[in-house]
Formats: sequence, C-alpha cells, structure tokens
Amino acid sequence: MFQLPPIPSWDALHPLVVHFPIALLLVTPLFVLMGVLCSPPNRRSYLVAALVLMLLGTVSVFVAVETGETAGKFAPATPEVRYVLEQHEDLAEIVEVSFSVLTVIFAAILFAPKLLHWDISRPWFTALLLLFLVLYSAACVVLANTSHAGGRLVHELGVRSKVVRY
Repeated sequence: MFQLPPIPSWDALHPLVVHFPIALLLVTPLFVLMGVLCSPPNRRSYLVAALVLMLLGTVSVFVAVETGETAGKFAPATPEVRYVLEQHEDLAEIVEVSFSVLTVIFAAILFAPKLLHWDISRPWFTALLLLFLVLYSAACVVLANTSHAGGRLVHELGVRSKVVRY
C-alpha cells in the first residue's frame, strides 16, 4: 500500500526547505530581464511573475532561517563547525533583510506609478529595472555565499540534521 513518509520535526525540516529560496530567488532576475526585453503588452506579465517568485522566495528564506536556527542547536560544538555555522547564520540574516527590502522596492517599482498616477517613460522604467537588477545581483552574491557556507557544513564538516526513520 502507498504510504507517505512521516513529516519531519521542525529541526529536521531545514534540508527540505533550504533549496526553495535559493531556486526561487536565483530564477527571479530572469523574469525581470524578460520584462526588460519584452514589449509593453508582455512586459507586465513577466514582471508580475518575477514579483510572485520574489515574494515566495523571500517567505521561504524566513522559513529556512527559522528551521536552520533550530537545526543549528544540534550541530557538533567543534570550533570549526561553530565558526562556519556562525558565518552561515550571519549571512542568512543579511539575506532575509536584503530580499525583504528588494521585494518591497520591486513592488513599489511595479505599482507606485499607477497608484500615484505617474507617467514614467519606457526608457526611465527600463533604467529603473536595470538598476534594480544590479542591486538584486549583489543580494544574490550574498545568497550564494550563504548557500556555500551551508554546503560546507554538510559536505566538508559532516553536519547532518535528524533523519526521520520509517
């Protein structure tokens, strides 16, 4: 008979949720770029899709950080693990703040002109989106460094979360 695996505890959930923000937030700029390159009728669809991905990615960052903080309490207390874990946690907090701010900024770029009845020309709007992508790229570098530190914990230092046996 088909049976679903047991739902892991909160402290064992980190390895399952951590990849969502990475994937969602790293694919988002492709949709922004498509919005920059497309003509006005299709532009809005790509930009709204980018905002949805960004919102989902940002929410999933918060879930990943919370599950990671719980899982981190069970990590071995060796000096090297503690150093890399602290680095991973510090970078994760920067990722939380960065993508939260970027999501608000992007939503403002998309919706403020209509709400405030501003008429922004296409070249200015495109320039604004390109500037946003530069800022977003910097946050993606921090996200990549955070991921790398997490990868070091698992693959180099052998830190593992609890595994549910069934």
